[in-house]
Amino acid sequence: MRYIIIGAGAVGGAVGGRLAQSGREVVLVARGAHLAALRAEGLRLEVPEGRLTYRLPAVAGPDELGALRADDVLVLAVKTQDAEAALAAWGPAPVEGGGTAARRLPLLCAQNGVEGQRIALRRFRHVYGVCVWLPAAHVEPGVVSAAGAPLTGMLHLGRHPHGADDVLRDIAADLTAAHFEAPVVPDVARWQYAKLLGNLANAMEALTGPLTSEAARALYGRVRAEGERVLNAAGILYASEAEQRAARGDKITLVPLGGVERGGGSSWQSLTRGTGTIEADHLNGEIVLLGRLHGVPAPLNELLQHLANAFARDRRPAGSMPMAELARLAEEAEEAERAAGH
Repeated sequence: MRYIIIGAGAVGGAVGGRLAQSGREVVLVARGAHLAALRAEGLRLEVPEGRLTYRLPAVAGPDELGALRADDVLVLAVKTQDAEAALAAWGPAPVEGGGTAARRLPLLCAQNGVEGQRIALRRFRHVYGVCVWLPAAHVEPGVVSAAGAPLTGMLHLGRHPHGADDVLRDIAADLTAAHFEAPVVPDVARWQYAKLLGNLANAMEALTGPLTSEAARALYGRVRAEGERVLNAAGILYASEAEQRAARGDKITLVPLGGVERGGGSSWQSLTRGTGTIEADHLNGEIVLLGRLHGVPAPLNELLQHLANAFARDRRPAGSMPMAELARLAEEAEEAERAAGH
């Protein structure tokens, strides 16, 4: 199989680089300065064993590849806010022997949140969810770092909305040979919703920096509890924290790369790169949406969604909001909700 990584940023670049290292055929899809750097210097993948360079085909879209192969696997690794445009571009791409990518090829949604695969299912027949546990970073064109050891990451895989098949098991075998653990599960959404609860901290980290203080951890606890109340009211199952810890064990330990501690997560990286967008609508915003549908207030997640979007839109620096200011705004949001009688 050939893997076409649509969005060769932190997650996509780490997956693509490791697959290439294990001998799999990989095509990277990127844009702008990142695409130019990939073409000029290759993918520079920083991992615990050093910096690895892979000169892989790098394209902006499907037209540069001609007809896709029948054994191609599409890996959608763009942020969810960019998924619609990517799917619109790749869905109609012709496949050798007839048909289109949307009708014939498997599509793996390797994204945070749960909305990407639902968007994909409107266009693609064969959609697979991926619960991405992969500490990786991309802030410099052409460079991706993945600090996990001994495994680079854990990727729970399953058909969307449920089930598994032989195609997925073949993909899992390739990932397993490429420094990942890739369990094939019939209920991948249960793992993704558990990951969503952890990702509710992404906006906090983007706004105020690493959640190292007691005040930051306490606020995240309230944000997460709000998310759990919403998921419970919606009847949505999610893996427990204990189950997640048991699955991961000590398989993925962060190692400082080049003696430098890892920076922030995906939302922090979006602000650092000044992209102008952030994934908060599909993380904290998912809780806000479900809360509105099921009558459960979510003022903290609504606040984080609003602030993260404002930071991205105004290109404010990552981590530039004092934690005390965020805590004050959170108290005001909860008090306003109580005053409204909710």
